Amino acid sequence: QVQLVESGGGLVQAGGSLRLSCAASGRTFSSCAMAWFRQAPGKERECVAAISFSGGNTYYADSVKGRITISRDNAKRTVYLEMNSLKPDDTAVYYCAAARPYWSISSDQAEFESWGQGTQVTVSS
Repeated sequence: QVQLVESGGGLVQAGGSLRLSCAASGRTFSSCAMAWFRQAPGKERECVAAISFSGGNTYYADSVKGRITISRDNAKRTVYLEMNSLKPDDTAVYYCAAARPYWSISSDQAEFESWGQGTQVTVSS
């Protein structure tokens, strides 16, 4: 499995930007589709964005399209989530997740086997 550590969360005003990073350890990182999920208090965990292991395919939730960009650097074993025009509704704990090696890109959390500890993002109005 891949071990994941997120960073970059924090408090930001509405309209601001944040860049989350997820550093991975393990030799299979470049073979794993990756995703960012988030969970707000009282809500179910949802997939915000996902990226294939090559980086050629991406998925975005409708609620974040045009505001958030997922990317990866396989040489650095890192996946990023660039978030712009943040809204109070974006407030949540954000989790990085890795799928099993060579699995297709997915937004279904059941298909991800490794998870980070989460990083808090708070957007004030």
